[in-house]
Amino acid sequence: MSWICKHCHTKVEDDAFEICWQCNTPRDGEAPAPKAALACLRCHTPLRFVGSKDFHEGSRWGVLGELGELFVNKEALDMYACQSCGKVEFFLTGYQGEDA
Repeated sequence: MSWICKHCHTKVEDDAFEICWQCNTPRDGEAPAPKAALACLRCHTPLRFVGSKDFHEGSRWGVLGELGELFVNKEALDMYACQSCGKVEFFLTGYQGEDA
């Protein structure tokens, strides 16, 4: 059985889930607490989201083009930067949800 999230109106397919997979709102509809802004570990200034970075492991398969890329491990990470001291931190893509 499925249910509709009262916050973002996403259809949650499995009745066993008590939290919306899209916005983390509990089934009863009470909105989740806002996430704390990420702060720089050095100077405690709020970090700013500056984009995602794709990392590529292994050699480039120039001759095989896109077909060769199927055999290479790739990871995308979200990058946050401190406007004060220039420190950069990486997080799993989508882990923080919204911009800090």
